[in-house]
Amino acid sequence: MKARIIEHDLQFKRPAGTSRGVLKHRRVWYLVLEKEGRVGVGECAPLPGLSAESIAEVEQALAALAADPDGFCAQAHQQRIPASIRFAVETALRDLEQTGPQILFPSSFTRGEKGIRINGLIWMGEPSFMKEQIRQKLDSGWRCIKLKIGALQFEEELAILKDIRAEYSADDVILRVDANGGFSPNDALDRLGQLAELGIHSIEQPIAKGQWQHMAGVCKQSPLDIAFDEELIGIREREEKIHLLDTLAPHYLVLKPSLHGGMEGCDEWIELADARGIGWWITSYLESNLGLNAIAQWAFLKQPSLHQGLGTGQLFTNNMASPLEIRGETLFFDPGKRFIFPGIF
Repeated sequence: MKARIIEHDLQFKRPAGTSRGVLKHRRVWYLVLEKEGRVGVGECAPLPGLSAESIAEVEQALAALAADPDGFCAQAHQQRIPASIRFAVETALRDLEQTGPQILFPSSFTRGEKGIRINGLIWMGEPSFMKEQIRQKLDSGWRCIKLKIGALQFEEELAILKDIRAEYSADDVILRVDANGGFSPNDALDRLGQLAELGIHSIEQPIAKGQWQHMAGVCKQSPLDIAFDEELIGIREREEKIHLLDTLAPHYLVLKPSLHGGMEGCDEWIELADARGIGWWITSYLESNLGLNAIAQWAFLKQPSLHQGLGTGQLFTNNMASPLEIRGETLFFDPGKRFIFPGIF
């Protein structure tokens, strides 16, 4: 087997506001495996400041992969391999094994017969910008909205949520919020109480990860359901996962293969969550359409009951064309379309 690594810099159409600053571009690597005339492609998309692995560690691992792809891929299931690379290897190997390019998990989704309900993501920004995004989503038929909070004063963000609830009840529109660890342990419960009064579905990562004593209390006392995202990063071994879930008892997990151990690692999180009555949904995190496609096909097989956090990579000016498309609040795969990689491969 031969391997090539192709670096690509995704450019945002407009700067994307996050709790970690404003992003203008996004660096990813494509893993291209070749064997006996077949080709498989996967995406490695670590995010500095969020991924457990550093960019230096990623580059070192990718170099080792390129030097000995057979040996590296044979060990890809091991927990020590960085999550972003593990996801790339899983995807590329799966692509290599299939008869159709990027048809990784054949199903009624890849046949275009069924779709996946997804939430509409509202990016951080000035109140007018956030309200404009919300209006566009609601007018387009979205019924599950996720708002990133933490960029504005909490009172401003609360006012935006109140405006939505003045027009749409909890039965009409599901509201999720993501604090990205932005609340302090001292004010978390007070803020969660105010959010609960607005019928918010759940909040992701209200306080920063790693504060288990505080987080256990928040999960137990919160009037609002708590979802874990960052808290799961770097937790690799099965016993570690069990200890986290049993100690902190979150209500939901928000799973990202590029962050949480690849698809195999997330499969284990789902197994453990289901056994404990913990809900979950699957989301992407600024991958290109190649990574999104893999996540969507895999997520469909899980038969999710909740809205998932997927999209079509419309944030980037230089993304690849793909069969993914959104109709209303549902993500579909159009089998009549193909991936096009201009300027990349």
